[in-house]
Parts: sequence; C-alpha cells; structure tokens
Amino acid sequence: MSFSFQEGTRAFDLRNASFLAEMAEAVYEPAEKLERLARSDWDFTNFSFIDANDTQCLVANNRRMSVVAFRGTETKLSDWHTDAHVELVPGPLGGKVHAGFYDALGHVWREIEQQLDRFDPQQKTPLWVTGHSLGGALGVLAVARWIDSGRAVAGLYSFGQPRAGDRTFARNFNFAFKPFAFRFVNNDDLVTRSPPQLLGYSHQGTLKYIDADGRLQDGIEWWNLFLDRWKGRIESLFLDADNSLADHSMIIYGNRLKKVLAQIQPPMPDRLVRPRRRVA
Repeated sequence: MSFSFQEGTRAFDLRNASFLAEMAEAVYEPAEKLERLARSDWDFTNFSFIDANDTQCLVANNRRMSVVAFRGTETKLSDWHTDAHVELVPGPLGGKVHAGFYDALGHVWREIEQQLDRFDPQQKTPLWVTGHSLGGALGVLAVARWIDSGRAVAGLYSFGQPRAGDRTFARNFNFAFKPFAFRFVNNDDLVTRSPPQLLGYSHQGTLKYIDADGRLQDGIEWWNLFLDRWKGRIESLFLDADNSLADHSMIIYGNRLKKVLAQIQPPMPDRLVRPRRRVA
C-alpha cells in the first residue's frame, strides 16, 4: 500500500495512523533489518536504534519529520518484570506514573535526547511518537516529559497500550495534549485494561476503538463497548482462540487499520514513504 504521511497536520489522520502502526510493528525486528527498512523503505536519512537494560526504541529523522518508536513487551522475563512493577511513583506533569514503565524509559532517555539533538539540533522537524503495548506506555511517558521540558511534539499514536499513570497524570496530560494523542484499542485487547483502575490507574488521550467487525469507532459508550467485546469473545469460541490475547497482536492492529484506510480512500500517489518490502 502506498500512502502519504501528513506531517503538516496534528489532527487525527488514518494515513498517519497506518504508517506509525507499521513502525510500531517493525521496531520488533532486529536492528539491522530495521535500519534497512528505515533508510530504504521509509526514506529516513538519519537512524539510531537504542537498546539499554531491555528497553528498545528507534529514533529516525529526515527533512520532513522525526519519529521515536518504542518496542513493546516481548516474551522475556525481564519485560514482564517491568510490567509487573505497578507501584505509582511521582512522574511528569504533576501526577504519579507506573514505576516499572518510568524506570524503563529512564534507561534510554538520555540517548533519545542526544540522538534527536544530533539529527535535528534546531528542532525544525515535527516529532512523532509511537509504540505498541509497553512501547505505547513508554511513548506516553516520553511525551509527558517533553511537555514538561518544553520540547514540541506533533503527535502520539499508541496501540494496545496499558495504563501509564494515575488520574491526576491523565487529567494533566489530557489538558496539555489530548487532541494530539490517539490511543488505539482493538476489541477485547486485555492489555489495554491493565493495570486496573482499582489501583488508581487511568487512561489518557483520545480513544480510537476497533470493534469486532474491524470498524474504527470514536466516542463509543461504555455499554456498547462491553457488548462489542462480548461479541468478539463469542466469535473467538468458534475459532478456538483466546480473543483477548489475539487482539493484542500489533500485526492485527496494523492489518485492521490498513483495511479501514483502504475502504475510506484510494492509495495516494504522492508519498513520503515507499511501500514496505517484506523482510524474510
């Protein structure tokens, strides 16, 4: 699929969502393959892959945009250990945040800042942030830190993201950035409902819900959300599948967004990026 990234708009855009979903999926690739994608398929002239204490992200830049994409949770004990640190600790924007997530961001924070300053010292290009699962939570916390420090961020697109902070953090984040933060939830994705609200956690940003039929919905009410998740669970029984785990897959998020985009508009001839080639 070819499409154009609309780096000039901060409003929600399906083309931007689909491209950043592609990056959130690709950041799971080994660093060498990821760099080839960034340079040859996405036309980024500057690229860095950061890996410190089991926290990984890419920083990429060209003359039009900068992107930070955080890798999510993998099937490693250390990743789940990070997810399990549900204690709330003081964080940016005057709220409290997930201790494990904030600690993980701290491992890579200095190098992210250094690479952004190296690639775009005068901060002329709009900065976009993305991530899946744990990566989405790290993206939220990174944007919050940049809001505190005064670095401009164009937008945040997260996928299957767990809750990252308490109600005060969510309220202050929304006050400063909600129109530019888009949080995708795919039907019965269990990760998006953790850590539980009973522990003081709350979501932030603008919800973009993908229902059991693959449609993208805005402003869905709680009862309709409940019914749609049960619809997805019932359908999964006939497929002998765990719907809550399958719905968390970044591949499924990306594929569903591409289908929604294809239904709304034809491929765009002018594109920032070339179609991604499948890497063996």
